[in-house]
This record gives sequence, structure tokens and C-alpha cells, in this order.
Amino acid sequence: MTAVDPRPLTGEPVSLDLLNTRWNEEGVRRDLLADAEGLAVWLAANGLDGRFAADAATLRHALATRDALAALVDRPGDPAATARVDAVLGHGRIRATLTAEGPGEEAEFADPAWGPAWTAARDYLDLLRTAPDRIRACAHEACILHFFDTSRNGTRRWCSMAVCGNRAKASRHYARTKEA
Repeated sequence: MTAVDPRPLTGEPVSLDLLNTRWNEEGVRRDLLADAEGLAVWLAANGLDGRFAADAATLRHALATRDALAALVDRPGDPAATARVDAVLGHGRIRATLTAEGPGEEAEFADPAWGPAWTAARDYLDLLRTAPDRIRACAHEACILHFFDTSRNGTRRWCSMAVCGNRAKASRHYARTKEA
């Protein structure tokens, strides 16, 4: 049985969800991928647990990919960060298939331990194709989470309005009342 996911933000696209395996909780940095048990939680959260093992090699590749994606999100277009993500993508490929349901695609990996990491890197490419300007970091200064802005007008600023957005509103209110 997989442990409960302790992260404050889940359900983002798999690439951003991998970034969100690190978060701040009451001033303390937490890391879901500190061990294989945390990797199992992340794999389950993204529907990857039936296909890939939560072992040391998969964890090592997931951590390297998380760092590569974080560098690219923080510095879009940076050649070194781009090369790191591209190196991850070199560990898998898409194979065209034809099934009874029609044409399809299937991911293939020489080493299955690269599967979850490659899947996250490939998902990031899909986000870049869809709407690169909607890949965002939370605007709260103490938050390190990322999200894909699906709001109608594309102006979402917070990972969660209930948490970070509320903190910002409370902080502004406190500042106003202190001035008065």
C-alpha cells in the first residue's frame, strides 16, 4: 500500500508535479523524493506505479530530471539547462503503433528506470508546445511550487488561492492596518 501524498499541491501536469516534490512547509524545506517510498507516492499520484518500479535507479533518474527541469523553468532557454533536459529525452522514444482502435503511440525505453523521468521531460515539451507562458512559479515569496495556469484569462498568480493567495491577502491587510 502506498503512503498518503503529503504535498500541498498535486494534480499538476507530470513535469510540474515532479518539480512540486519539493515544497516549503512552515519554513522547512520538504522533499518527497528523499527515498524510494516517496518515489512510490509520486509514481502512484501520476498513474505510473503499475509500469515502473520505485527503486534506487528510478529515483536517481527522477532526481536528475527534477533538477534539470527546475533549471529550465527558472532560466527558460538556458543552453546548459536545455542540454540537461535533452539528455533525459535521449533515454526514450515514441514508437508509432496500430491497434484495433486505430493509430497510436507508445513510449519505449532501453532502461525502464528512465521511464518516469523521461515521461516528465516529455510532458514539459508538451506544455511548451501548448502554452509556455502559462508555466508559472507561485508568486508567494516563500513558496517554491509550480503550476500550469488553466484560468480563463491566464492571470493566476498563486499555487493555491486558499494557501498562498490567502497569505498574501492577509499580509497586505496587516500592512494596511499597521500603517493606519
